[in-house]
Amino acid sequence: MKDREFVRFSIFKIDPNWRQLPSSERNSHKDEFEKLIATKVREMMIYSYALVGTRGDADFILWQASKDIDQLHDLATEINHTKLGGYLTLPHSYFAMTKRSIYLNRYEEEYIAKYGGEETLDTARIAINPQGSKYLYVYPMVKTRDWYKLSHEDRQRMMDEHIRVGHKWPDVKLNTTYSYGLDDQEFVVAFEGDYPGRFLDLLMALRLTEASAYTLFDVPAFTGLARSLRETLDSIG
Repeated sequence: MKDREFVRFSIFKIDPNWRQLPSSERNSHKDEFEKLIATKVREMMIYSYALVGTRGDADFILWQASKDIDQLHDLATEINHTKLGGYLTLPHSYFAMTKRSIYLNRYEEEYIAKYGGEETLDTARIAINPQGSKYLYVYPMVKTRDWYKLSHEDRQRMMDEHIRVGHKWPDVKLNTTYSYGLDDQEFVVAFEGDYPGRFLDLLMALRLTEASAYTLFDVPAFTGLARSLRETLDSIG
């Protein structure tokens, strides 16, 4: 089995008291934090997204992925030991793994039949490869128990419709990761795209599919703005 990746979405909130510190002290905290992430990004994937202006209960996201769970642990530990970390809380945190879907994607099957490349595609399914979009849309999701009582054939039929609808928005990239037993949710769904309106229209269309009736919850939802880490930190104060 190819190595799968551990994925974490750490969603941070800054203590408002931090903003009362002198700017020189805040900049020193940012420098230390930025230096830590610059060191870690050599070993694992880390992307930053600002939530200032889109959420009231959180300020930024660090999207992380690694084949080694210890790297996620070490990063969290070292963040806790930074001066900025002393002012950060985690109102939301989602932990998951990559996994090949049990449902066939007819579009992928047709592509492989025509062009080949199954090995490359199989590897891509278990690797997180952000496409550098302007926005990241993230939410946890849980299916109802009734979903799992359906036959695989019925679930595949509904997923065929779900995939067919999603295929109409090819510019919105989906990253689905799995949390069964690892965290409270069953999935963490992360979309990437350049136009929030396109994502909104896609989600509205997906709500009309048959499979949507078997969603127990898919909130809270986060819209992150892709920014460099320094820009992200500057947005919080």
